[in-house]
Amino acid sequence: MSNVLIVVDRLEDWEPYYPSDLVISFDQYLALKSAPNQRVRVINLCSDYSYLSQGYYCSLLAEARGHHVIPPSKVLNDVCSPLLYQLNVEEVFSTLNRLYRNGGHPEELEFKTYFGQVVEPSFKTLAKVIFERFPAPIISITLKYFNGSWVIADLRVIDHKSLSDSEETAFGEALDNFSQEVWRPKKARKQARYDMAILVNEAEQFPPSNPAAIKKFIQAGKNQGVDVEVISPDDFMRLPEFDALFIRETTSMEHHTYRFAKKAESMGLVVIDDPNSILRCTNKIYLADLFNATGVPAPRTLIINRDRPEQLDDAAMNLGFPIVVKIPDGSFSRGVIKAEDIEDLHAKVKPLFEESSLLLAQEFLYTDFDWRIGILNNRALYACRYYMVKDHWQIYRHKDEQNEKTKAGGFDTLPTFEVPKAVLQAALKATKQIGNGFYGVDVKQSGDKAYVIEVNDNPSIETGVEDEFLGNELYSLIIQEFVRRMEE
Repeated sequence: MSNVLIVVDRLEDWEPYYPSDLVISFDQYLALKSAPNQRVRVINLCSDYSYLSQGYYCSLLAEARGHHVIPPSKVLNDVCSPLLYQLNVEEVFSTLNRLYRNGGHPEELEFKTYFGQVVEPSFKTLAKVIFERFPAPIISITLKYFNGSWVIADLRVIDHKSLSDSEETAFGEALDNFSQEVWRPKKARKQARYDMAILVNEAEQFPPSNPAAIKKFIQAGKNQGVDVEVISPDDFMRLPEFDALFIRETTSMEHHTYRFAKKAESMGLVVIDDPNSILRCTNKIYLADLFNATGVPAPRTLIINRDRPEQLDDAAMNLGFPIVVKIPDGSFSRGVIKAEDIEDLHAKVKPLFEESSLLLAQEFLYTDFDWRIGILNNRALYACRYYMVKDHWQIYRHKDEQNEKTKAGGFDTLPTFEVPKAVLQAALKATKQIGNGFYGVDVKQSGDKAYVIEVNDNPSIETGVEDEFLGNELYSLIIQEFVRRMEE
């Protein structure tokens, strides 16, 4: 469990707010001796954050002690220099452009954010983006628009004592929302050894785990002394509360899942999927090149450049028909086409080239099913056979003009010792090139040979499917790996 500390210059500074045992003075924090391996979150509310001030030292010492602090010293250094805080703020400006996409840009915007919250509802998304870039209790920001673009005219981390009465109320409410442990007593329960977050997006159409599976992960955690809490994409700044992050949402590079993984890893959390696995697995072109370089058995594959149309004809000549073409970052059979002849190929790749400048052409290997081998830390946990949809060549057939709804083929789940040796060896060889995370390897079997199609960094775990053989043991094994890594 994490301990929360609110550090102020003097205890009298907290008089306008509700009393809390978690509020301590800077001197008390200076003298504090925390227990080894104890997770501590520090909310630094000292009045002066300038270089070598008490507020600056508070953040610096917190980081030296391994405490998770807001604001971190990097933010305090960045906001001191316009040259620094103007870097990497494209997302702030793109959010502003979306906010005023219908025109009518004001010449200047000036407001305060409190832990990523703001009084003006229309600035809610903007305030969240600013907080993710500059995590600090109170940010005062001035934005100006001229010559067709935005600039940050002023950015400061300010003192809570300088707030007006109404601003103090907004700040107190934001602190309450940011760290509920400060105000709201929790029900008495057994103290957990570790805290783990599971990232889930309720709006996702094809999540990697269904609600029943998430409940089983929570129960498996409870059985092993891990307090598992489901979080949403809106909970980015709650990551310091946890010891581990398990992403159960389909990952992508240009996506909040990658930002969650990067942030969690930078704070020392155990993360699955880790950022490197997301980077490597979500791009099929990377995987194809990796398999070729390391001798992983895979179908013959060629890369096609949108600016080199002759490569498409070369691929057709070398790989033959039917031929499969994929966008690099598709998932759940999306962005994958099969062409029967050269005219069909040219017609079907046009919409794919609108999404990506490079495509992957692959020889077509027909099988009645695809193997999916679930591998965690270079150990095979489960094996499934996903069958093709009836009268279709993929395990998913998505809704389109001919099909009223998305369909999936059948499946069966087997113990790993019943999987053909060539399939297991190919799957394990593929994941060893990527890392020691949690992967789902798709393999096609042709006679006594196996061919790796792709490695998924975020494999499906659904109740009644992947757990059909192991049952609750599958969830326990995954939680055990988290515990092992946290203990290390």
